[in-house]
Amino acid sequence: MSSTTDKLKGLANEAVGNVKQAAGKVAGNDKLVAEGKAQELKGEAQKTVGDVKDGAKNLADKVTGKR
Repeated sequence: MSSTTDKLKGLANEAVGNVKQAAGKVAGNDKLVAEGKAQELKGEAQKTVGDVKDGAKNLADKVTGKR
């Protein structure tokens, strides 16, 4: 998966997670709040993976003299 794909999926998971949390709070549904928090954290992790891939590519490009 490309770094951009990881970042986009991460953003989507964060957004859905935030909506679930808000809906759970309004409905008084602690399970939905917890699911939303878990999905938000998953999204943050996906974005981090994308950032790491970008950093690794940039480092490899510097080492090989590309760019």
